Amino acid sequence: MTYTVSREVRTLVTLHEGTDTTARDEAATELAETLESLTETEDIHIADGLETAVYEHPAAPFDPYTVAVSFRAVVDVDADSAADANARGAAIIENVLERSSLESISYPSPATAEGS
Repeated sequence: MTYTVSREVRTLVTLHEGTDTTARDEAATELAETLESLTETEDIHIADGLETAVYEHPAAPFDPYTVAVSFRAVVDVDADSAADANARGAAIIENVLERSSLESISYPSPATAEGS
């Protein structure tokens, strides 16, 4: 059976921008480009878009912004049970993101599987 496994992901993006708005927009663009550049991400997609918030403002001129980006990573997995799909899907998502250049990746909640 095919299951859709999703997992909430949070990461930090550090960049130089002029305002909070441009920093958040650029962080979302940079994250999307990073995920698209990974060959393994053809099976992983982002559900419900990206949420961005300034995590740390520049302390001085020319210091970077650190932007927190949250998204739901989704992958389809063939498995015999929801539990097996959950474990396999979570592992796929984690393995792909570990090989990326993303900073401070965390998973605020466990993966969830839905059968189709």
